[in-house]
Amino acid sequence: MKKLIQKILELEWDMFVKVQNIGGPADCQNNPNTFYKQRGSQFAAWNDAMLKSYLDDLQTAKQLGRNLLAEKYAYMMESTVPDEYDHLFQLPSINADKKALIDRIIKIHLRWAQETALLYPGLSGRSRPIYSNQDTYKSTSYETYFHGELATYSDTTLNEYYCYAQKLDENGENLNLIILEHTVKSYDYPSLEAAERAACLK
Repeated sequence: MKKLIQKILELEWDMFVKVQNIGGPADCQNNPNTFYKQRGSQFAAWNDAMLKSYLDDLQTAKQLGRNLLAEKYAYMMESTVPDEYDHLFQLPSINADKKALIDRIIKIHLRWAQETALLYPGLSGRSRPIYSNQDTYKSTSYETYFHGELATYSDTTLNEYYCYAQKLDENGENLNLIILEHTVKSYDYPSLEAAERAACLK
């Protein structure tokens, strides 16, 4: 699994630094350490089938000259800056079946995000707002960000993701919490509780 994650992160980082931003490169594009921790924590919570499928998405995109990270941020702009979104390069269309699957995944994750915010308000308060109706030009919500990311996944990866999310949900598990736990440990906190205490003191 670690090798799969490393390959994914290398391909994503190569795409990420090539994303063109208005006003020049963003600060985060010069910070591979944070990128690897944040994205690596997400992928550490996935299963092998999801990782293999998404790695294939990235490799296929690279062969076709597509940048999935650039596409992800472009999809987000439909909500955050719709006037500019209309003038972007042609993005792959999302058919009705794919849109419906994305919406089902997001519905589960929004509930998980609410639960996480209630359990760890200090940590959650330092991250994105949850809902797309909170989007602004300078602030992108979790819902909008996640929708943009899911839109770049292949049908195979989306189906793997939905099956995994559904199974976790049926078992009373929260993928957002699992990812958050990996994240705080990547910053050397022994537990979510310890990271929450530290966040509340800042």
